[in-house]
Amino acid sequence: MPDNATNLLLNALSDAAREFLLSRSKSVALPLKTVLYPPDEPPQHAYFITSGVASVMATLEGGESVEVAMIGPEGLVGSMLLIGPAVASTQCFVQSAGAALRIPFSDLRRAFRESEEIRDRILEFVQAQAFTLGQIAACHRLHTAEQRLARWLLMVRDRLQSDMLVLTQEFLGEMLGSRRTTVTLVAGALQRNGLIEYSRGRVRILNSESLESAACSCYRVIRKINRSLYSNPLLDSQL
Repeated sequence: MPDNATNLLLNALSDAAREFLLSRSKSVALPLKTVLYPPDEPPQHAYFITSGVASVMATLEGGESVEVAMIGPEGLVGSMLLIGPAVASTQCFVQSAGAALRIPFSDLRRAFRESEEIRDRILEFVQAQAFTLGQIAACHRLHTAEQRLARWLLMVRDRLQSDMLVLTQEFLGEMLGSRRTTVTLVAGALQRNGLIEYSRGRVRILNSESLESAACSCYRVIRKINRSLYSNPLLDSQL
């Protein structure tokens, strides 16, 4: 297990609180599409993401899926499940391969109940996720597919700290709740305008400032929410 966690929630804790969690955690690789928790089942583990990105997906009866939350090195997969007895109807899986510190959920729950400091930091993240969920719900209803795609690409870029993203059309459609043909059209428009380069499941952001101008205001709102997390100045450059 690494001595220096690169998860911003862990880094916001005191040395004693952080070491308590690290001593119960195991460093694990997160290959693409790894399921971190399935729907309608009690969680076995929680994950402090240290690299890569995880997506929380809602699936309807007809089989259609859409992303409702995104978690990177700023947070904790499984945080919502700490605050009550309900199990999640959503599922969470790895959208961009990376790594995490995995902790047994029972150990995390005990720390959440016994440590005010750990509880406060986790609840900060839960609050940010709740505010972001509300913004994304409005975004899906009110903004165009092109605006939403630009917003989503920027959110992934911020968490990966990279302009190169490995994303297929099918995957983008699932994330945005759009048909594959729609993704093809809007990605093509962004490419023609010189904002991205898209080929064979890879997206390269060519002009982040122009892509931000093409995105809806939700990107700036969500970025502001995440930058306020843990009163951490590092977030100003990372999210």
